Amino acid sequence: MDTKIGALDACPPTCTDLYAAPSNGAVSTIQSSFSPTIITPLDTTLGRYLAHRLIQIGVTDIFSVPGDFNLTLLDHLIAEPGLTNVGCCNELNAGYAADGYARSRGVGACVVTFTVGGLSVLNAIAGAYSENLPLICIVGGPISNDYGTNRILHHTIGLPDFSQELRCFRTVTCYQAVVNNLEDAHELIDTAISTSLKESKPVYVSISCNLAGIPHPTFSREPVPFSFSPRLSNQMGLEAALEAAAKFLDKAVKPVLVGGPKLRVANATDAFVELADACGYPLAMMPPAKGLVPEHHPHFIGTYWGAVSTPFCAEIVESADAYLFAGPIFNDFTSVGYSLLLKKEKAIIVQPNRVVIGNGPAFGCILMKDFLRALGKRLKCNTTAYENYHRISVPEGHPLKSAPKEPLRVSVLFQHIQNMLSSETAVIAEAGDSWFNCQKLKLPRGCGYEFQLQYGSVGWSVGATLGYAQAVPEKRVIACIGDGSFQFTAQDVSTMIRYGQRAIIFLINNGGYTTEAVIHDGPYNVIKNWNYTGLVDALHNGEGKCWTTKVRCEEELIEAIETATGYKKDNLCFIEVVVHKDDTSKELLEFGSRVSAANSRPPNPQ
Repeated sequence: MDTKIGALDACPPTCTDLYAAPSNGAVSTIQSSFSPTIITPLDTTLGRYLAHRLIQIGVTDIFSVPGDFNLTLLDHLIAEPGLTNVGCCNELNAGYAADGYARSRGVGACVVTFTVGGLSVLNAIAGAYSENLPLICIVGGPISNDYGTNRILHHTIGLPDFSQELRCFRTVTCYQAVVNNLEDAHELIDTAISTSLKESKPVYVSISCNLAGIPHPTFSREPVPFSFSPRLSNQMGLEAALEAAAKFLDKAVKPVLVGGPKLRVANATDAFVELADACGYPLAMMPPAKGLVPEHHPHFIGTYWGAVSTPFCAEIVESADAYLFAGPIFNDFTSVGYSLLLKKEKAIIVQPNRVVIGNGPAFGCILMKDFLRALGKRLKCNTTAYENYHRISVPEGHPLKSAPKEPLRVSVLFQHIQNMLSSETAVIAEAGDSWFNCQKLKLPRGCGYEFQLQYGSVGWSVGATLGYAQAVPEKRVIACIGDGSFQFTAQDVSTMIRYGQRAIIFLINNGGYTTEAVIHDGPYNVIKNWNYTGLVDALHNGEGKCWTTKVRCEEELIEAIETATGYKKDNLCFIEVVVHKDDTSKELLEFGSRVSAANSRPPNPQ
């Protein structure tokens, strides 16, 4: 997960004391002088006010789909210097793009129209909620005159009730603002944005279509930048938790550390690395936390994912007599069908605001970063478990050498992808076998990495690649996408081309929904094969820079990678990789059988 905040560093000098959570979990603080200035009359509209606010928090790109309720709003947003409108092919991809953008910048934004657009983007907003991503979902709403009337509007289900969209968003956002008058518009917008940043969750902002272009006195001065009071730990509780945790871990013979995805939302990745430096324990990461800490750390032992962990990692973690989990999420996927060999009495679970030691006690009102940083100063250094890992581990082998023109194997593909990685790249892994193959990649210093495990929305990676690449254009995004997933959201490859992005997309064509087939096979897992390179060529249509190719053997793959990283390095490169339908990682086979068993448990007795 990328450690660069991107354009937050270049935020205009109206920013002061802005706190945001970039993807590495570090707190971003921007302090600069602020002197209120009068804005010209053309800039005093609600739409321009919202644009100012977005730029202040580091959003320099919005992902939108126009509709009749948001057109005037879009006029005023794009009139703001420094704010780029990225027009997407559909609302779902606009939401996915804002998700990918937020993973790099710390916050993202999308703009859609009322109900037909809002309900379309809803799935992407739910995914961002599950991943604790600040995201501003802006909807062009009905004209303010029609609120409280008995009128029926288009883009609704035919009832004189404008609240259906709002009710849906309440379950997947942490705050909802319906702006249908100018008097409190600035207050509602500010509350929504600040709540998103503080809670690290999406928010919903509906703006009546007739208000966006109207000036108002509350918009006539440069808005005061956001400033949040820092959250503090309860010092007595922190001291008690530290004393109990140090006693618990110091008596252990083979303690280990495991990092989880909530390290990001807790802004605790640096503190976690400091703890690992101090204590000498082996350091593993749960799968959705891959990339949050540097994998070149001397005690890093890989991904802990139960039966599908990277080699020798699970053996060390599950044989430990004490383990500290920082920010974990234990669900059916991260636990591989609830099959982890962990014991609660051996665990310290550290969540963003809470510490639980064994079967008790529990300590609340304690910030994770404060606890981890202070714990590193209390613990005795103990390298026993890491020494055991060093003794039992053996270097990973390489795939068997391919015969000339032999059909390409997935393991060979990812061996070559590994060689492409550097500090100037980022990896986006789509749901499916790419989850497992990408987990085995060793990330060089500064290499970004993102995937969506908690929500697992198939097709997420196309929009996320668009958003991530827009947020950090200096990085070359390498996206690994299966054919089934690509069919969900393929259209917005055209948006990548339109905006001059230069991602490398590996389309892994194995003829269907392989992950579902491993869990439970059936004829519904076979999909219609597309001419994928032909499709992307059609989307390109001679406008912009795009290069496509199809590979079936290692020789063709090598040539394609050389072209994509050579004289086509400034192009969007789409490489269709044709592999056998049963060519999967061994981890997917193991994962599928365990998840299948979990899903097919008989009902509990009544």
